[in-house]
Amino acid sequence: MPEPHRHARWALGLALALAGCKEAPAPGWSGYVEGDYVYVAAPVAGRLQQLDVQAGDQVKGGAPLFALDGQTERDAARTAEAQLAAAQAQAANLQTGRRPDEIAQIEAQLAQARAQAQLAQTDAARKTALVAQAAVSRMDADAARTAADQARQRVRELEAALRTARQPARVQERAAAQAQAQAASSALAAQRWRLGQTTQSAPADAQVADTYYRLGEWVGAGQPVLALLPPAQIKARFFVPETEVASLKPGDAVQLICDGCGAPIAARISRIATQAEYTPPVIYSNAQRAKLVFLVEARPGAADATRLKPGLPLDVRRAPLQSGS
Repeated sequence: MPEPHRHARWALGLALALAGCKEAPAPGWSGYVEGDYVYVAAPVAGRLQQLDVQAGDQVKGGAPLFALDGQTERDAARTAEAQLAAAQAQAANLQTGRRPDEIAQIEAQLAQARAQAQLAQTDAARKTALVAQAAVSRMDADAARTAADQARQRVRELEAALRTARQPARVQERAAAQAQAQAASSALAAQRWRLGQTTQSAPADAQVADTYYRLGEWVGAGQPVLALLPPAQIKARFFVPETEVASLKPGDAVQLICDGCGAPIAARISRIATQAEYTPPVIYSNAQRAKLVFLVEARPGAADATRLKPGLPLDVRRAPLQSGS
């Protein structure tokens, strides 16, 4: 065989041998980026009075987002404050007896009744003694004794009224008044909470994905005014054939690869679907048509999540084994 042909065959054999020594590339799966948006709404209705952010802004947790006018809530809170003050005054009033002037009036009436009773008793005794002398008729004596009895009853009546005036209200009345005061306090707290809900702030560090209302527009209760996308809510969704899904488990490390993302992004599997499905249209291709696949989700670290945009196509691969593992 000519020398050049011998060298060519040797070079080809060496290349095939080297190719066979290389590790096969890790299997990859197709997927896309998805974000779980946080829709921020107020549980009360009102006119949008203040909008502190715009789409695309980065906000810190606790930063103000928007405020409604809250006039209805302020009026209701003032009404509740007045009702609470009235209920507390009523409860306090029942804890004490009557006013000093009222007690003094009853004491004066009692002193007068005692004097009248003493006079009636004396008159009855005198007329009873005169009956034996025929100076007074028995009828007049009986009338005097009756008047004396009535005077004594009047004294007992006023004594009871004085004791009542010096005492607080009955236990049941005081308990009812306290319950009404507590109910008014709870109503005021509820109205103040509603007033506080007219202003909303960011629940976490996030990017403002979109806003849905302009200043001056009416916002219904529970209607989102804007959407936030926290980095922790960005995830990869990819689809693994049924023949490979058994080799994966939550916590496994994967790499996310996308156009323009630079170096692969490390992520860990957070969820594996329990039911199979056909390849969804979003990643449908001739090579994958009619394949049964399982949805798998993986979450990158918060620092890397900002490199991913919802809807971005992804290639997902197993993370290479670390040396010594």
